[in-house]
Amino acid sequence: MKINNLGKKFFFNSSLVILIFLIDRISKIYVISLNKKFLEPEIFSSKFINIYLVWNEGIAFGLFSSNDINFYNITTFLIILIIMILFYMITQSQGLQKYSLLMILGGALGNVFDRFFYNSVPDFIDFHIGEFHWFIFNVADIFITLGVICMILIELIANNENKKNENI
Repeated sequence: MKINNLGKKFFFNSSLVILIFLIDRISKIYVISLNKKFLEPEIFSSKFINIYLVWNEGIAFGLFSSNDINFYNITTFLIILIIMILFYMITQSQGLQKYSLLMILGGALGNVFDRFFYNSVPDFIDFHIGEFHWFIFNVADIFITLGVICMILIELIANNENKKNENI
């Protein structure tokens, strides 16, 4: 009975990660194909959001971008190490915490795939208000960010509950 239940959970959890990975891959392939078709990085422009293809060799939001191949390789190795730690954390977690980590894992796998396939990560969502532009990001970054926000909220709620229980 326990093995059967484990199989269902594993299938659902794996499906969630694969779904996030595929949504990210499809969106990137589509934007890259539009970029090749129009031969311009700016694909769409509106009042609040632009689709503008940039190639990110750094980590999230272009941080730590460098032309040094050794730095790029070290960064990629660290990302893979973090992904392995995520796998372990997922096996030790449950509930909303597990799903938050699965979202982070799905996004991280999408971006690390690009680091190997393209030697950089295609970012293309340019959110802006007037002249203020946020960092350009992709769908994987959205899931990573949502997962991290959920983890922070879970931690804040747990700490608040612990303080309430200590005061009783």
